[in-house]
Amino acid sequence: MSELQPFELAAADGTLIRGDRSIGQDRQILFITGFLSKRWGNKSTALAQWCEEKGWGFCCYDVRGCGDSGGRFTDYTLSDWIADARTVFEFINDGPPVTIVGNSLGGWIAWLMAQEYSLVEKLILVAPAFNMMGVRAQSIEPERQQAWHKTGWMPWDDELAHRDFPIAWKWVEESEAYWNTSFARLRPVNTAILHGQQDTVILPRGSSQFVEQVRSLALSFPIQLHVVPGDHRLSRPEHLELFRHLTVGSTDR
Repeated sequence: MSELQPFELAAADGTLIRGDRSIGQDRQILFITGFLSKRWGNKSTALAQWCEEKGWGFCCYDVRGCGDSGGRFTDYTLSDWIADARTVFEFINDGPPVTIVGNSLGGWIAWLMAQEYSLVEKLILVAPAFNMMGVRAQSIEPERQQAWHKTGWMPWDDELAHRDFPIAWKWVEESEAYWNTSFARLRPVNTAILHGQQDTVILPRGSSQFVEQVRSLALSFPIQLHVVPGDHRLSRPEHLELFRHLTVGSTDR
């Protein structure tokens, strides 16, 4: 595998999407980050290392408004981040078959990409946040939901770290619209979902309900759900071993 090289891709509005990519043989892994996350963290670092061991290609990127990519967070919504995923996928579309690893909101975006691009052969979804903003709107007090709708903006929660990232009500509308099309294609991509039992950020029942929905529409769809002890970080050594097994097919080093 070649060394990781930085890249810049121009989005439709001219803003630059920045990421890193290495060229490999046989397979390439595309990592899609979670909400308000940067491309390099424990999971992406482990994936890049495993790809190097296997001689596979690897790619990760920051969506517009986050990390090293251009733009302000408040300028973009879900549809823009889905467009970013398409832009990156077109960039790697000339390589070998793709395994997409999606974390949190990136898990849902990964699912949408897999239904769209035939080059995707495998999906690993870590605590996928299906219909993230629709679920969020339904989980808060009616008064706060009405205020969000009326003013058009609301922080994710009251934590200091999130107050500088107000979320437009448009996120909710787009989330519901994309959710309504999430099962429209059902291309049978080998899919594994990994979710922590104690995850209070993205509840594991969402993954269970998703699998039930897929199987109700296509009983033979190749999808597996692994609910394990742990929270949304899934940072224990045993989590990393399972993550590796699901991604590369072996825990052997």
